[in-house]
Amino acid sequence: MISQYFDSHTFSYIVLPVMIFFARICDVTLGTLRVIFVARGQKYIAPFLGFFEVFIWVIVISELLTSANNIICYVAYAGGYATGNFVGMIVEERIAIGMVMVRIFASKGGKELAERFSEKGFGVTLMHAEGSEGIVDILQVVVARKFGNDIEKILNDFNPNIFYVTEDVRSVKKGIFPKKKSILNYRRPGK
Repeated sequence: MISQYFDSHTFSYIVLPVMIFFARICDVTLGTLRVIFVARGQKYIAPFLGFFEVFIWVIVISELLTSANNIICYVAYAGGYATGNFVGMIVEERIAIGMVMVRIFASKGGKELAERFSEKGFGVTLMHAEGSEGIVDILQVVVARKFGNDIEKILNDFNPNIFYVTEDVRSVKKGIFPKKKSILNYRRPGK
């Protein structure tokens, strides 16, 4: 065991709390990702993450219970939980799995904006509606989350004050989506 390399005081009040803190970050990060994958219908990834989440949690709890009188371990446990939530959300943002629908409300120029999306390879649906301040165009664009920054750039270039809403989409079928870049797109043209 690790404790044989440290005196009991150093292990109990420094090493063990640090281990608990980082293990808790790992298990809560996995838990946050698991919940996100469950919500997005990823039925094969979620159980895999759940196994490791609970495995780490059981190890941490057993160590915590053996150090029942050490308040530093409890603080490390709580700190790891809070940090794990934060880290989990950042990891989820970075991997950008899933689809989103961006619903845009344009008081003018909706057709022009729809053409900009089409030029970039995004499928777009344009509807005319009446809002509280008059006629508006509603554009709906469904894209992979990794294209969120591209959509935001198009919107900011068109009108930095445009109103839009982004919603998670559980599943899609068919539609027009930008072509995924592959290594084959970068090959040299043939003779």
